[in-house]
Amino acid sequence: MRINIKGNIRDILKFTKLIPERIERIQNASSDKITSDPINELAFKLHPDTQHLMISDIFNETKSTKTFKLVPDLDSNTRHVAYFRAGQYLSLKVDVIKGKDTYRITRPYSISSSPFEALKGFYEITIKKTEGGFLSEFAWQNWKVGTKIEASDPQGFFYYDPIRDKPSIIGLGGGSGITPFRSMAREITSGKMNANLTLFYGSSDEEDIIFFEEFSALAKNYPEKLKIINVLSCEIVTLAGCLEGFITADIIQTYADVNESSIFICGPQAMYNFLKTEIDSLNLPTKRIRQEMFGEIKNITQCEGFPLDKAENIYTIKVKMGKQYLEVPANATETVLVALERAKLAPPSRCRSGECGWCRSRLISGDIFISPESDGRRIADKKFGYFHPCSSYPISNLEIEVPTEF
Repeated sequence: MRINIKGNIRDILKFTKLIPERIERIQNASSDKITSDPINELAFKLHPDTQHLMISDIFNETKSTKTFKLVPDLDSNTRHVAYFRAGQYLSLKVDVIKGKDTYRITRPYSISSSPFEALKGFYEITIKKTEGGFLSEFAWQNWKVGTKIEASDPQGFFYYDPIRDKPSIIGLGGGSGITPFRSMAREITSGKMNANLTLFYGSSDEEDIIFFEEFSALAKNYPEKLKIINVLSCEIVTLAGCLEGFITADIIQTYADVNESSIFICGPQAMYNFLKTEIDSLNLPTKRIRQEMFGEIKNITQCEGFPLDKAENIYTIKVKMGKQYLEVPANATETVLVALERAKLAPPSRCRSGECGWCRSRLISGDIFISPESDGRRIADKKFGYFHPCSSYPISNLEIEVPTEF
């Protein structure tokens, strides 16, 4: 057997010239002082510590949903919105006024506009009004054109990756969970993303189907790239082409090739609970299923393992945060983060799902409950007593150490 080794020897010989060439380049380099760093400038544009934004327009999507267009607040040092991947979210940092009190809170919202529109200078976020929602009700009543908002850089891992994912995407969305798929659909139909999307969208009300006309038009104009199947769970369905009931494995297999697709899921907690059995029946590799975190669990008492005998209890949390030492009351059915925000401590947080680790804190003493679906701690964190307040529920008195805002 003949082996050709000339190529390897040639590569090795090149390494012998590497250091002399480097010395020569250094000696011939200009002595002028470097006044700018283009790499760091690009990094700052892509990953700013804070984006200062302003609402430039508001669109009524449905009876319960509005889209807010966000542009740079030119009174600040923000001049561009950071680029992102379709499917990522912004963590908004806002002041919410309830009665005479003002609370500093964070809430994550998927970006519903596309990445190429960020290059045009704006984001869009779409918010569904939730009964009793701490921010959504306040936003509906108080946010106007000109309202200023602080936001993080784009965050999250709910995006298409051609190296990891199949070129065909099956999207399973429910309620406001359609927002990241709108970003993907716009990116795909504009030719910016080399993939195709079959979207199954579950709604409980014909009059509350978000982006119905836009998705219908896109699917009609780009049938080879986008297909949408609306699934309605309301008692009477009058819209033509809509399916009745819930998104099931049978429906998915009828309209899409699951063996040649990656599945992306985004919706309310109840949808995740229902789809778990349906998706499991498809017997797909875990790497082919991507799930957007659904934020704080609204009904933690329904999670397996939660101690129901403690659900009505109110505990005391001893908090060390910077130089502050204080005690905070906390309900067993609310996250530690919510208790801290109600006490106006405003600790750092972003995803509110136990995923990003931004609120990582130290549990000095006491017991907490964490749903397995929301436990994003590393093995070392579990061993040495660190936890994420956004996904942890107090089931005893606690003593904790919380970081200050970065």
